[in-house]
Amino acid sequence: MTTLGIYEKALPKNISWKERLLLAKKLGFDFVEMSIDETDERLQRLDWTFEERKAVREAIHETGVKILSICLSGHRRFPFGSEDRNKRTTALQIMEKAIDLASDLGVRTIQLAGYDVYYEKKTVMTREYFIENLKRAVAMAAAKEIVLSIEIMDDPFINSISKFLKIKEQIRSPYLQVYPDLGNLSAWPENDVGYQLEIGIDQISAIHLKDTLAVTKQYAGKFKEVPFGTGCVDFLGGLKTLKRLEYNGPFLIEMWSENSETPETEIKQAKAFLLPYLKEAGYVDE
Repeated sequence: MTTLGIYEKALPKNISWKERLLLAKKLGFDFVEMSIDETDERLQRLDWTFEERKAVREAIHETGVKILSICLSGHRRFPFGSEDRNKRTTALQIMEKAIDLASDLGVRTIQLAGYDVYYEKKTVMTREYFIENLKRAVAMAAAKEIVLSIEIMDDPFINSISKFLKIKEQIRSPYLQVYPDLGNLSAWPENDVGYQLEIGIDQISAIHLKDTLAVTKQYAGKFKEVPFGTGCVDFLGGLKTLKRLEYNGPFLIEMWSENSETPETEIKQAKAFLLPYLKEAGYVDE
């Protein structure tokens, strides 16, 4: 069977890392993707002490469930492409600390949000700053053998693998890869999902599985918290394409049930929805 992970924000929020990893194991997952988002609470993880890091490493060893990736969305607040020099400096400090944390915890991949800026106006300059600082980030990551993988976003800046590949032309490193989200890729009507996977196959480090509602002229789309099966994603088509292309990397179920009354039930429902498609595509043995 393929490697299947669960996003940290699907699991209950106020539990220890050992409890979180044990719950992931109980629910049949191989790994957890840690979230370091733009909240002060999660950004504080970048300053964990030696003892705090050791406790997480021990939880990984004791449970046998790894943290293979970090979703570093903290750059939404402090983007590489910001016109504000202080924000760009903070963005690089966040990056350096995240690479150190990943190295300490045995994390292989840091997923970056593919925004030049999120809360600011996009310009040619914000794109230029983004590429300049991403280049620095990739050099830092390469030194620690950590892969930076850009997510295909809910934002026009990088909302297709084609757009990622244009950035990759500027930064030719094996430590810069792409992390497609089948939901985000499917929500943009201009994307031919099968073709996008084909042109990016040798750059894909992991795949997010979630459902989305498509963007139209009248509607901005919905990229989060769309129940599986109610959106626009052709899961079987996407998975069969990936199988034909011999993609053997991990899949990660992305959902946001950490504040729900019944997170376990919701995760089980999501898994029950996705497993038949993974099986039919040949990713899960009978």
